[in-house]
Amino acid sequence: MAAGSLVSPVGRVSPAVSERLVPRSTLDLPDGRTLAYAEAGTGAPVVVIHGTLMTLEDMWLGPVPRLAEQFRVIAVDRPGHGFSRRRGASDAHLWQQAALIRDGVRALGLERPIIVGHSYGGAVALAYGLQFPEEIAGVVALAPICFPEPRLEHLLFCPRAAPGGHFASRVLGRAMDPALLPLLWNAMFLPATMPPGYAAANPFGLAGTAEQLVAEGEDAAGLMSGLTRSALSYQACRVPVRILAGDSDIVVSTPRHGYWASHRIPGAAFTLLSGTGHMLHHQHPDAVLGAVRALADHVPA
Repeated sequence: MAAGSLVSPVGRVSPAVSERLVPRSTLDLPDGRTLAYAEAGTGAPVVVIHGTLMTLEDMWLGPVPRLAEQFRVIAVDRPGHGFSRRRGASDAHLWQQAALIRDGVRALGLERPIIVGHSYGGAVALAYGLQFPEEIAGVVALAPICFPEPRLEHLLFCPRAAPGGHFASRVLGRAMDPALLPLLWNAMFLPATMPPGYAAANPFGLAGTAEQLVAEGEDAAGLMSGLTRSALSYQACRVPVRILAGDSDIVVSTPRHGYWASHRIPGAAFTLLSGTGHMLHHQHPDAVLGAVRALADHVPA
């Protein structure tokens, strides 16, 4: 599994979007898959995983700077997103995404990292801990989706994963997505507004390509089965888990997901952040750092 430079974004995104990209390296995984990542800081390893309609820049613009003051932080593009390549819908299952990220972690030689994930990435982080409990120091799940339910993503994106969905996604990319996607990105920050610095720096055009939205459809199509498997496994979880969620999250219901999962996972700690919506890692990076430090302080020497 060799590491190399990021493939050129020319032809995939506009020059304006390319200017916003965080420099990445790539790992070659089996069967043509790749894992793109960026890292900062030194110390004990922390792996951070972004959520839906995002790339690693979302975490990079949120908690990574604070985490990198004390830890070696590796931010990844989830398989099939950003510059990480996967092999179709079979790799979209959140447990498989966790396994592919684990392949990258092993290739980098990281020893017992803490896994941090936001939203869908929080579900992937929990699946990582459920599958490979002996290999990590714990999981920090930020506004995670934890249990199966019908969701807006199924309506908006699942049709793009159907036969002919690539063509449909290209058509929608010209007709509907330019109006729809900004609404979704801004809604994630409610009741707050998207910070101007974030709006100027995040490469939305990378996460919003027709190809990426097909991947979002594949993720959504497999979400029910993946979360069902997770929900049935929570009571057997053997890693320390800390869950952070906002009391005003309109994207992922905190009572139905993070709060309830904390009662199903043995020993899980739950923190409710007042006046906070889905993008809590941008409003409260110090809370994320505190959760990671709490796990790191209990890692056996």
